[in-house]
Amino acid sequence: MTTPARHAGPPAPRGSPPVGSPEHDRLAAALAEIRTAGYDVPNVIAGREVRTGRTYPIVVPHQHRVHLGQVHAVGAELVELAISAATGTWRSWSQQSWESRAEPFRRAADMLEFGPWRDRLVAACMLELSKTSDQADGDAAAETVDFIRANLANAVDVTAVQPTSPHGVTNIVDYRPLEGFVFAVTPFNFVSMNNLALAPALLGNTVVWKPAESASLAAHLTLELMREAGLPDGVINLVHGDGPEIGDVALVHRDLAAVAFTGSTGTFQHIWRTVGANVGGYRNYPRVVGETGGKGFVLAHPSADLDALATACVRGAFEYQGQKCAAATRLYVPRSLWPAVRDRLVDLTRGLVVGDPTEPQTHVGAVINARQFEKHQRALAQARDEDVVLVGGTTDDATGWFVEPTVLEVSHPDSTFMTEELFAPVLTTYVYDDSDWEETLRLVDESTPYGLTGAVFATDERALTQADEVLRYTAGNYYVNDKPSGAAVGQQPFGGSRASGTNDKAGTVWNLIRFVSPRAVKRNHRPPRHPGSPQLAGPRPTDELEGA
Repeated sequence: MTTPARHAGPPAPRGSPPVGSPEHDRLAAALAEIRTAGYDVPNVIAGREVRTGRTYPIVVPHQHRVHLGQVHAVGAELVELAISAATGTWRSWSQQSWESRAEPFRRAADMLEFGPWRDRLVAACMLELSKTSDQADGDAAAETVDFIRANLANAVDVTAVQPTSPHGVTNIVDYRPLEGFVFAVTPFNFVSMNNLALAPALLGNTVVWKPAESASLAAHLTLELMREAGLPDGVINLVHGDGPEIGDVALVHRDLAAVAFTGSTGTFQHIWRTVGANVGGYRNYPRVVGETGGKGFVLAHPSADLDALATACVRGAFEYQGQKCAAATRLYVPRSLWPAVRDRLVDLTRGLVVGDPTEPQTHVGAVINARQFEKHQRALAQARDEDVVLVGGTTDDATGWFVEPTVLEVSHPDSTFMTEELFAPVLTTYVYDDSDWEETLRLVDESTPYGLTGAVFATDERALTQADEVLRYTAGNYYVNDKPSGAAVGQQPFGGSRASGTNDKAGTVWNLIRFVSPRAVKRNHRPPRHPGSPQLAGPRPTDELEGA
């Protein structure tokens, strides 16, 4: 089990650096660097930068006419080349000592925490992903560093699990890297989830890494950091472009050893079906590790603290524009509390500033791209047609893809706003009769296919005990009197089951064990020297009988 004392949890977000401070000046310089660099982002295969001429732009979501550069997309032939590079590097990397493999990761963590790489990646995260400075720093710097250091500590813990060795025998477990390559598919919403490529590599695997197209620059810079820290060529091979085009090659390859994925439920289910359909064509059964969607709930009991509840709902629903699988998206509140909770939610939501996240007063930036914006636009048009909008409910794409933080109130618990993931700054409320507490527990458990995050607010201990029992499988990350988002590495291991993923808890030993293949090795120091069974071999010498 992960032991927090072995490695620190992520530091608290630093907030917007005060104007005129050295931190402000460094971040301002980094933002200027990212804005003007004109990136021509290549694929990186066996350490070589490969540009194809098939490009797509790096768009700033809150100023979508501003491009930071372009990214070169691969085709099937280059995916095959990346796989060959990974499998070709596998033997030398997998046979290196633990210390030599760990060193570039230790160095990268230090470079990211203390050097110019921190401001560079934070600035890229703010511009490419539309995060505020504190969100970007907590993600691209603090949590990324903590993942690396947690992996280093947890890898030692994994290898320390060894069998007993009776007298005359030495038993060990050799934690081998997987045989083949790991296909890592990372999301746009957290730079720290580039850990999906880094963690398997630390364990001696080689990786073909396909990042989300909307996070291509952050992925490129992360690999540049690792290369500068000394990661050998070919250990991580970065390929950009269309997911299906890349996946069609990687997912059916004979040497696919594992998939490390974070993204949509639909995409993960496609991956699973593809691997299943091809199961007879692999060298080994591939490990399939994935974290997918969610429909995070907040359930209020009549004894809930109103201010704590409202604050958690606003923070949990609207931080990073609701673009977190852990976000609070559905609220169940008792009728006796609803008038006061509604007024507090409306006031807090109206006070949020939507705009350019590089400006210090901004709370909410833009959603990631035009496709997501159009999805949210359609959903909010439906909400207005159904007359369920309490506050917010508008969109504006004149300069950026802005979706106003929105609170809805629906009259039916099976409304699509209560059951389907939007990945938007939208919180939907269902008001239940106070006497229906037990029925509402069932609704929370059964209304969606997901099982990722949830929170219960109550001061009544009996109600908390009852909720804990009924909702045990409703969330892999379960919170009491706190928002259902914001899991910290080393404190709340993150992941869910049901349609939310395989619950392998990134940043823990439980995740790392999926990327090694244990081999039991027995060395007998006193092998038998008589044929047949022990009964036929005659009496052993006295010293053997006495275990000398």
